[in-house]
Amino acid sequence: MVRLRLRRRGRTHDPFYDIVAVDARTKRDGRFIERIGYYNPMTQPSTISVDHERAIYWLGVGAQMSDTVRNIFHYDGVLLRRALQRQGRSPEEIEQLVAEHRERVLKRYWRNKEKRAERKRRKAQAAASQQETAESAEQ
Repeated sequence: MVRLRLRRRGRTHDPFYDIVAVDARTKRDGRFIERIGYYNPMTQPSTISVDHERAIYWLGVGAQMSDTVRNIFHYDGVLLRRALQRQGRSPEEIEQLVAEHRERVLKRYWRNKEKRAERKRRKAQAAASQQETAESAEQ
């Protein structure tokens, strides 16, 4: 069985991954059939580059995706493109919808990043106010 999964490259503490089609029985970084893209988690936001046509081809011939590759394909719009092609949409319409999807994903990334930072600030403020309350109670 063919799987679409990540193949690690890069240095220690600086990972970089290829998205490859590989026989399911091979090692993580072993021999692969075809490289269809890459993923760099060390950038903000993560850099993803996928050859959509080859990814759709491999899915069409029965390749299975790992969970991480499924998420990457969702973010990059590969799964949306495949669904729209199956519906018989025009190539121009598909390109437009995929571009809009990518914009929404990028906006969601930055919105969630800001929410996490706000939660962290609130938690730090709460901890500081609790510490002040405890110090004033001791005196």
